[in-house]
Amino acid sequence: MSAPDVRRPVTEEVRIDHYSAVHLAATRARDMGVRCGLGGSLPDQAAAAASELAGNLDKHARAGSLFIQPIPLADGLELIAVDRGPGMADPRRCLTDGYTTAGTLGTGLGAVERIATELRISSRVPDGTLVAARISAHPGPLPTGAGMVCLPAEGEDECGDAAAVHEDAGVRTALVIDGLGHGEAAARAAGRGLRVFHDHRDEPLSQIMSLLHHALRHTRGAAVGLLRMSPAGTEFCAVGNVRLCVLDPQGAHSRMDGRPGIVGWNLPTPHTRRTTVARGQTAVLFSDGIEARWARDPSPALLELPAALLPAALGHRHRRLRDDASAISLAGVA
Repeated sequence: MSAPDVRRPVTEEVRIDHYSAVHLAATRARDMGVRCGLGGSLPDQAAAAASELAGNLDKHARAGSLFIQPIPLADGLELIAVDRGPGMADPRRCLTDGYTTAGTLGTGLGAVERIATELRISSRVPDGTLVAARISAHPGPLPTGAGMVCLPAEGEDECGDAAAVHEDAGVRTALVIDGLGHGEAAARAAGRGLRVFHDHRDEPLSQIMSLLHHALRHTRGAAVGLLRMSPAGTEFCAVGNVRLCVLDPQGAHSRMDGRPGIVGWNLPTPHTRRTTVARGQTAVLFSDGIEARWARDPSPALLELPAALLPAALGHRHRRLRDDASAISLAGVA
């Protein structure tokens, strides 16, 4: 099995606006599966699952997209189908072979469930549906309570954002870095910052920020957000337009912005703030490619989502298409 590409996890989006997009989704999923280190028949199985999910979007959904990316905190591939309606009245029934509302054989979601290592469905009538299928070569349960997207600006071949989450001994540390502007120069800054994070991710957050500043001095610079969650509490350190929001089913309870500055150019003294993310709550770290207004009054549909699905919903419903967009969510452990 080839080594997984964990250095630069970027989300590919396939918009399902025509039946021809179903074949494209399958091809992209197969290619991403290989890059994620899936061996044997698993890339072909990933393509089959992507084809089923995309086909369902084409038949039943409005404004549907398929997100294809590495699994956060694990080796393997994640496929997330997301749409804006009409939703499923009974998601579990839709997994039953033979159940159909479109006059077909009715094996789509059941087939995806058989292929996937893990399958999650969240649906709300009439707001829409999210289906996340994770495919891994490793037996046993996958890590829970984490989700991520990292999407390039519309029309760009490279992503000027980078995002990563790491876990060690029950401590999760996340990074969102937004290279100034977009395109190749922004991607170069984000990629350099991501390498520094992977090399120093266990250091104090303020020290990581200082190391990032030193590394990005000869780039156009970046906005950076760092989040660390452990049983002892949650820490946040950010510079520029990377924000933190803490949610639970009742609403948004804590919002924090990064300090003014540009990492690599004019770094203020790094300041780490503490907050509480209790069980049942979710912390969301996101770049300004995700509209900030979602966090001021989150919709009930967003508040009900588990951490694994929340970033995909934000990337689909609240993304600025002309900018790179990243979001990471972590479920509370305190």
